[in-house]
Amino acid sequence: MAFVSAGSVRFHVQQLPAAGVAAAPDRPERPVVVFLHGLVVDNLSSFYCPLAVPAARAGHEVVLYDLRGHGRTERPATGYDSRTAVRDLFALLGALGRGQRPVHLVGNSYGGTLALHAALARPDLVSGLTLLEPPLSGAWVENMVDTLSAAALSLEDSPVPSELLTLRLRKAAGLTATADELLNRTTLIEDIATSRTFTPADYAGLRCPVLIVCGEHSELVPGARELARHAPHVTAVEILPGLGHDVLKENSGALRAAVLGHLDATAAAAARPRTGVLVP
Repeated sequence: MAFVSAGSVRFHVQQLPAAGVAAAPDRPERPVVVFLHGLVVDNLSSFYCPLAVPAARAGHEVVLYDLRGHGRTERPATGYDSRTAVRDLFALLGALGRGQRPVHLVGNSYGGTLALHAALARPDLVSGLTLLEPPLSGAWVENMVDTLSAAALSLEDSPVPSELLTLRLRKAAGLTATADELLNRTTLIEDIATSRTFTPADYAGLRCPVLIVCGEHSELVPGARELARHAPHVTAVEILPGLGHDVLKENSGALRAAVLGHLDATAAAAARPRTGVLVP
C-alpha cells in the first residue's frame, strides 16, 4: 500500500511492475496502463485480480488508484466533477514520475467516462482507451443523480454501519460508511448533476484506439454503439452474452482476452516511429 500526494489530495495508489520485460536503451517505453474505477462503493481493488495482475504479467506497467474521496484516498468536501478528476489523474502521474509517459486508460463504469474526458483533454498523452460499461448519455446522468440522491437520504443518520460492525461485517460497514460520507458530506451528487455530456463532435475528436466492452443486457449498449459510430478509431465493441452492468465483476475469460489483446495492440502501435500523424 502507498499514499502519494498530488495537488491538494493524498491518494491511495498501487503500482505493479511489468513482468518479463527487459529494459534496453533502444526499447521504446510502453504506455503505462492506468485503471479508473466506478462511483461511490467502488475502488481500485475491483480491478486487481480480474485485469490488473494479468496485465502486469503480460508485460504492462500498471497503476491503480482510488479516486478522490473513494477507498483509502483522502475525501475532501469538493472537487468531484470530471474536470477535477482529470486534473487529479495527471497530477498523480506527475507525482509518480510518469507525467510525460503515454498512458492507456482502462475505465469501468463512471471510470470509463473519466477516461474519455481525459483522452479528449490530453490527446498528447492518452495513447489508448479501454471502456468497460461506460455511461455516456445525459439520461444516465439524470438516472444516476436520482439514484444517488435516494441512497443519500437512506444513509443519512443511518444505524446500518454500526449494525454491520456489530455483526463483524467490516468490509460492508466500511463501504456503507464511505458511501454515506461521499453522498451526504461532499459535493459529489451536485458535481455529477452538472456533468457535461459528450457530443458526436467529441467522439469524432478522439485520436487513440478505443475498445468498448458491454454486457448484452446493459442499458448502456446504445451509448456505446453511438460512440463507435462517430469515433474514428474504435477497434471493437465487444458485447458479452448473458451479462448486464457487471462485466468486470463477472470476470469472464472473454473480458480478459479482449482487454489484454487491446493493450498489446495499442502498446505495439505506440512503439512504432511517429510520422507526424497520431497513431490510429
